[in-house]
Amino acid sequence: MMRAIQDFFSRTLAYWQAAPMALVFGFFFLLPLAATAMVSFWEYTEYSIEPAFVLTNYSDAFDGCISSLPDLCTTFRTYLSTLFFCGGTWLLTLIIGFTVAWFLAFHVRTMTMQIVLFTLCTIPFWTSNVIRMISWIPLLGRNGLMNQLLLSLGIVSQPQEWLLYSDFSVLLAFVHLYTFFMVVPIFNSMMRIDRALIEAAYDAGASGWQTLWNVVVPLTKPGITIGSIFVITIVMGDFVTIGIMGGQQIASVGKVIQTEISFLQFPAAAANAVILLISVLLIIVGLTRLVDIRKEL
Repeated sequence: MMRAIQDFFSRTLAYWQAAPMALVFGFFFLLPLAATAMVSFWEYTEYSIEPAFVLTNYSDAFDGCISSLPDLCTTFRTYLSTLFFCGGTWLLTLIIGFTVAWFLAFHVRTMTMQIVLFTLCTIPFWTSNVIRMISWIPLLGRNGLMNQLLLSLGIVSQPQEWLLYSDFSVLLAFVHLYTFFMVVPIFNSMMRIDRALIEAAYDAGASGWQTLWNVVVPLTKPGITIGSIFVITIVMGDFVTIGIMGGQQIASVGKVIQTEISFLQFPAAAANAVILLISVLLIIVGLTRLVDIRKEL
């Protein structure tokens, strides 16, 4: 009997070890997610919220999308705006993050210096995102340092309004805030590359660009995918950055949800949150189909 019990626990030891984390994951993630999905089917009026099972909140989210064709409805335009910021931020953070990771991994020789440079990269995270965004306003504003510099150099004849409260300022803030989320996984992948492979590529006559494209990039794909997932998931749901740097004038899915919550329209906000979650999951599934990120984990 005791032998059987010992065999049982030995076979299920991994499950027992994973149980505490599974409980935390279920309580703090799966349970709130299930509650959000449930509330998305409830009815609501200006004065009340009633438990029910209706599809009104989802149909209202796409109200007029068919009748307005070939023009895009408000929901599709909002998602296109969000995808524009998501795609632009992803591309810029990928270029900058890959360059920084390449420098740290292949041009910084000592571990001590790598740690020092990584610490310098984390210094901006010692302050809140809001403070880091607000710091751009005196730089990019109508009477800010950038406009004063352009005017003094004679490059422009009047202050440039597009520097602040525009798509440019929103993209700039996103890149400033989230590039480091791309640097870390890419750097981790690059550090796992066997340096003998790079030396072999050079010995075979490959140029620097050929080595980069045919050796480094393929072996760095898991890190690129993980960094892309980090950046895309954060940007898709962000509303604070777009609100501050866009001057409350630029639409995004996150801002729509935040506005509905502020007006106590919780079922509508929950429905939009579920739609946003499905959209993000589809993007993540597409990325994971391209690269097996399990090699990185």
